[in-house]
Amino acid sequence: MRDVAVVAFAQSEHSFSDLGWTEADLVMPLVNEVLEATGLTRSEIGFTCSGSNDYLVGTPFSFVAALDTIGAWPPIAESHVEQDAAWALYEAWVRIQHGDIDTALVYGFGKGTVGDQVGISSLGYDPYYLAPLVPGHVAMAGLQARALKDAGFDVDPDPTPPPATDGAAAVILAAGEVARRVRARPAWITGIDHRIEPHSVGARDLTRSVSARQAAERAGVGSGRVDFAELHTRFDHEEVLLRRELGLDEKTVVNASGGPRKADPIMATGLIRIGEAAARIHDGSAGRTVAHATAGPCLQHNLVCVLDSEGQD
Repeated sequence: MRDVAVVAFAQSEHSFSDLGWTEADLVMPLVNEVLEATGLTRSEIGFTCSGSNDYLVGTPFSFVAALDTIGAWPPIAESHVEQDAAWALYEAWVRIQHGDIDTALVYGFGKGTVGDQVGISSLGYDPYYLAPLVPGHVAMAGLQARALKDAGFDVDPDPTPPPATDGAAAVILAAGEVARRVRARPAWITGIDHRIEPHSVGARDLTRSVSARQAAERAGVGSGRVDFAELHTRFDHEEVLLRRELGLDEKTVVNASGGPRKADPIMATGLIRIGEAAARIHDGSAGRTVAHATAGPCLQHNLVCVLDSEGQD
């Protein structure tokens, strides 16, 4: 496997009301920032991948508008995931493993203030039993919190959701010597994995997250000390569960950035967790960090990324 690192990270100023920002308004300053931080030009980026969701803004192919930030020339190799941009980063990491390119630009954006989050999130649930009830993400999280409390976990279910947020994030990945050239202290991705569980919450034990545990094991979380962890926890009970499933002890500082409870720009929140974890390595405050992203009801789909100040060579 090739050594690949996060060499630059930027995120927008997050807004908790609709300021009329377009996709390009959100993304362009961040693309310019990460390029300037590395000294790379647009023509030196081998692959571009983004994450977003058209439901959030009610506009088909909204990701195409964001491509205005990249420019029409020179032509680019580009892909998009209709999901949090943490999974776009995973795709970019796999693409770099092919060996013919050394760099990738990844960005994600979301406008959570312009839609009905309860109604929108309900559209993703089981269409026969759950979606018609329009439970939304808060009620679904409440089911899991209740299950944990009934099972004896020390949780205090907080019904307050994260604030609806407009925002974006961008990172640059680079391989080998390119990473070492553009960043004095690259955040090397030493392990990354994602796993998914059944869509129906009735088919799962909500007091566990098998997919998070499996992703953590395959990413190698337990092979060394974890200084900081950035977890995609939109509700307090999720940290209790994920600490156990990822094998994090009390010495690991979780969500020092404030986490999604402070700002939750849907479709960029997971990527921000990776960026924040990488930033701890960039500034020398950590040697090894873990980032986590999730999607689906009650921690259904989980991605775990381990970052280290030293590569695998």
